[in-house]
Amino acid sequence: MAIIRNEALHKQVAAAMRQSIATGEWPPGTQLPTETDLANKYGVSRPTVRLAVAALRSEGQLDVKQGRGTFVRTAVHGPTASLDRTVTHRADAYETPIDAWFQQGEEPTVYRTRTDAITAPLLETDQDELMIGCDRLLTDPAGDGRALHRLLLPMERIEATQLAQQPAATPAEAYAVLAAAGHDLTWRERVSARVPQPDEREALQLSEAAVLLVAHRITHDQATGLPLILEETRLGAETTGLTYNIEARKPKRTAAV
Repeated sequence: MAIIRNEALHKQVAAAMRQSIATGEWPPGTQLPTETDLANKYGVSRPTVRLAVAALRSEGQLDVKQGRGTFVRTAVHGPTASLDRTVTHRADAYETPIDAWFQQGEEPTVYRTRTDAITAPLLETDQDELMIGCDRLLTDPAGDGRALHRLLLPMERIEATQLAQQPAATPAEAYAVLAAAGHDLTWRERVSARVPQPDEREALQLSEAAVLLVAHRITHDQATGLPLILEETRLGAETTGLTYNIEARKPKRTAAV
């Protein structure tokens, strides 16, 4: 590799490695040579190679597999799976497409928690209000998709229902309990994206360049607008997308003056 003056060495090495990937010298799935071999190949030190590899990892070009080495990442051309966010109501039962994921998921973890700067505005409560939380790692039975699901139940909103004694409910089960308690349900959802935490990346098996989608779904009482429960679903944007059915709403008629 010809060294260019006044340009950081690791950037030059990263550019050369990037070219090797682009030209097919290192096809997707190829394991990279060792740091020592790369240092000899480019005539630089191992710390310089380490910086170049880190740069390509941050771009999503490389994946490091613990105990195995560094590999050229398979190109991702958008999500390969889609999670439909619709809710279906039949008689006294509710159905959601994610119900099947709960059948493949791990056992739930139930705990006590309190509203914070994120959850309090969504639930329209003060901060530090008592809630029951229920966390699950879910798996798509039809593919490789994984999701982290959190159900948050404000005690003041669910204490008169079965959810207070049986909080480890699926969303569809929770909706049915709330409807049986006399609530006419409606939903609002907010989706955002952020960099995953290390434990989220590990649980969801995400690459280092992956972006985390976070969907907050609030179940409301339609008559009063009161938020009843909050769900948080986290998944990798590179593997799974969210789809919605959108219907045109008719404006409410205003009373004649």
